[in-house]
Amino acid sequence: MRAMRIERHGGPEVIHVEDTATPAPGPHEIRVRNAACGVNFIDTYHRTGLYKIALPSGLGQEGAGVVDAAGANVSRFKLGDRVAYCSGPIGAYSEQHLVREDRAVLLPQAISFDVAAASLLKGMTARYLLRKTFRVERGHVVVVHAAAGGVGQILVQWAKHLGANVIATAGSDAKAAIAKSLGADHALVAAGDNIAKRVREITDGIGAHVVYDGVGKDTFEASLDCLRPRGMMVSFGNASGPPPPLNVLTLSQKGSLFLTRPTLAHYTATVEDLDETAADLFAVIEQGAVKIAPPTHYKLGEAAQAHRDLEARKTTGSLVLVP
Repeated sequence: MRAMRIERHGGPEVIHVEDTATPAPGPHEIRVRNAACGVNFIDTYHRTGLYKIALPSGLGQEGAGVVDAAGANVSRFKLGDRVAYCSGPIGAYSEQHLVREDRAVLLPQAISFDVAAASLLKGMTARYLLRKTFRVERGHVVVVHAAAGGVGQILVQWAKHLGANVIATAGSDAKAAIAKSLGADHALVAAGDNIAKRVREITDGIGAHVVYDGVGKDTFEASLDCLRPRGMMVSFGNASGPPPPLNVLTLSQKGSLFLTRPTLAHYTATVEDLDETAADLFAVIEQGAVKIAPPTHYKLGEAAQAHRDLEARKTTGSLVLVP
């Protein structure tokens, strides 16, 4: 089978294709013949070494396809089942991938493989952010950074579905227009607006209940300044680089703020949590409350270009590789 690999950390140029032996599943593993592989910012962190992985290595943690082999003790799935996964192991940029049965979910017939690969990780991230990290309710003021990106588009729609007042930020007028079209009450352009000042103006000087910040370094300070007393800053990504160090006294000085750095793994650690999270996501997609934009498709061998486009912020929505 073909798989994308890296031998060293670096730029997109370190990604290359290899012909490897088709793996056999272990007792509790399924082998998925991938129909689509999700491309996510965390994949670039693994490639660059920001998040350390053992080398040589594959890339990617998300995919969707059909079970074409199962280990002797597998009970959750049978051959031919449509499944999706996003919790690894790393190596999903491949024609076939081994996944533990308790890390995959059954895919409803109404959801296509490319939509699943484009939305499972991002959508389950949005779900835990909105329903677990800070439980958004009707009337809450929510700031969503990078609102035209994959996670951002889902956050905007789902937060509006929950009755929130959504203030979106984006990197350009065109991207701000996308956020507005998805239901954002206000859409600010990060390069042209003083984000914290505008949020204060919109909220009559009070500030937001919660900020969802997947950008990192470029927005971190502004995010803290967007919040009302006892508001929550949720830092869940580093698209512009890691946030700067923080003196914890700053949180009290800015209004007894809460700061958290969550990750999906801790919200889907059990199979029950995984199934519940995926079920909630699939429900809002099937209801039409969250619409997943058709993802941008790249061939499997074009993984390096997909990384270049993602890091250059040339894309909106999600990217998938097609084996």
